Amino acid sequence: MSSVEYDPDEPKGNGLTKNQCVITIAVAFLGWFFGGTHMATNGLAMRTAGKELLANVGISQLTQLDSSRGINYYASLNTDGQSGISEEELELPAEATGLSVKDLNSLKQRFAKTKTEEDTPTEEGGQVESITQKTILLTAADLGDWERERRFNGEVGKWAGFFVVAFLFGAALGGLVFGYIGDRFGRSRGMTFAILCYSAASLIAYFAQTPEQMWLIRFIVCMGVGGMWPNGVALISEAWPTASRPLLAGVLGTAANVGIFLTYTLGRYVEVTDDDWRWVMLLGGCPIVLGLISWLFVPESPLWLKKKAEGFVAEDAEVKQVSTKDVFTGKLLPVTIVGILLATVPLLGGWGSANWAVFWAGQVGDQMDLPELKANVGMARSLTGIFGSFLGGWVASQFGRRRSYLMTSLICLASAQLLFWYLNPSQQFLFLLTFGILGFFSGIFFGWLPLFLPELFETRIRSTGAGVCFNFGRVITALTVVGGAYILAAFNEDYALVGRITSWIYLLGAIGICLMPAGVGGEIKE
Repeated sequence: MSSVEYDPDEPKGNGLTKNQCVITIAVAFLGWFFGGTHMATNGLAMRTAGKELLANVGISQLTQLDSSRGINYYASLNTDGQSGISEEELELPAEATGLSVKDLNSLKQRFAKTKTEEDTPTEEGGQVESITQKTILLTAADLGDWERERRFNGEVGKWAGFFVVAFLFGAALGGLVFGYIGDRFGRSRGMTFAILCYSAASLIAYFAQTPEQMWLIRFIVCMGVGGMWPNGVALISEAWPTASRPLLAGVLGTAANVGIFLTYTLGRYVEVTDDDWRWVMLLGGCPIVLGLISWLFVPESPLWLKKKAEGFVAEDAEVKQVSTKDVFTGKLLPVTIVGILLATVPLLGGWGSANWAVFWAGQVGDQMDLPELKANVGMARSLTGIFGSFLGGWVASQFGRRRSYLMTSLICLASAQLLFWYLNPSQQFLFLLTFGILGFFSGIFFGWLPLFLPELFETRIRSTGAGVCFNFGRVITALTVVGGAYILAAFNEDYALVGRITSWIYLLGAIGICLMPAGVGGEIKE
């Protein structure tokens, strides 16, 4: 691994050559870019992967309970005593059938009145015989199969949520593990190991056969994604500790959204279907080459080397250990709490709320036979998110940390409530437009955070501190997503309901930023 030796007599500066600066920002950008690829994988492929993996373990098979419930539904709906359920009987009030309004609408859509020709029309004597048509009626077996499909879809939605939970928990643990490696052994080394982790694990995911196997592998993948962020942020902020930081924060924040957008764009043209989704796992393994490049060519942070020379490691002195608990003690405790709160809001708003819109589009796309719909929705959010995250550091610098965060939170709340209350993915233009607005302003958070979080902590604990704030938010978000997953299972994949509830987190962000201590942020501390 390339390194830069610290010289106390060196003229003031970042200690890197121009080429080393370019290599550092290029690898950090690409490392977080491919992190964005794995984020997009959640919406693009994991619901679809879950369908095949659940089918592999027999969850899609008709069970005795499905058949029994089908018989019960038949008894509730068959009010005229005739054989079969007619469309008119589906017009009964929901309370009279034991089914919800949504379930009755689902039956109407699936088993709408279908006319078939009973007699073939023939022309005799210059006249066309009349055509007798009949209504196809529902049987108890039909209702049993409908219950099977409803149960299976609920499991698909639940596991889609579980895979997001794997991402969030994995990223949280990875932020701690690789953040510690970055503080203790060097930023570039921590970043390299993180890239190798998410790449190698993604290649293994190609071979997963059960949802449990995939959950474990995705957890490891996302440890690498979570570890990439604090090391990349710390490395860049220490290599460029002055005026260029707002721009660089925007660049790094933009990297993930560029990765997300291009992954969804690829998914728009190479469809991700129930039979063909594993190529996305191979795509996630490609940056293993980047990890090798990082190992060979990325220099170490000069500021980290300086602190190491001053006291991190001394030949005849006790090694000064960096501990995660340090950020939860003394003067750092209130600072850490503020950082966790402000990092949690955009994470929960993105992963625990807005992200459901992509799964919702996948569900509607299956119903409309438009597999590309989820890719279109993902592209709409990530494209505008590119500009939002790029401008996030500049917005925070120009308008102030507090004011920019407050206004962004309120706009995200309004657009998310509009999206989940009044729109549907089938209304493609309005849905994509509103989701694009939400993507732009939620993207600002991810240019704001790389600027703000490193300002909270001194050099010796910067990777750990930033990682704790960002990834503790992932833990809180993951717990919320677990609840959302069970709501989806209970309410037959009602993504709009979950989105309406969870998007209120943005209001907490607007309140939380007002609690930020005066004077926090604005410069990097040694």
